Amino acid sequence: MDKTQLEEFRGLLQAQLNELLSDADRTVSDMTEENTNFPDPTDRASLESDRNFELRIRDRERKLINKIQQALERIEDGSFGFCESCEEEIGAERLRVRPVTTLCIDCKTEEERRERIG
Repeated sequence: MDKTQLEEFRGLLQAQLNELLSDADRTVSDMTEENTNFPDPTDRASLESDRNFELRIRDRERKLINKIQQALERIEDGSFGFCESCEEEIGAERLRVRPVTTLCIDCKTEEERRERIG
């Protein structure tokens, strides 16, 4: 993979990371500001349900943030774009769709097949 492609992926990953971190900050800010007292139990339950849903989303995003940071580290150490299973180069198209991936399409397909069986 050439430097131009690596810079493209670094920019893509950094933009995604910045957006996720901004969303997380906004969620924390919204949840700390929101100190509403609802006399109606249904309204209170709805608020709690919404908060739980938001926290589940943020937890998934936290995991994605970790994957993005690992991908950025792989760009730095020169291992980005190579399958961690077979060590072949991962196609640029696959990386554009999922830049945090660590497996080529063949190894990922095999992994999913084994998960279905086992």
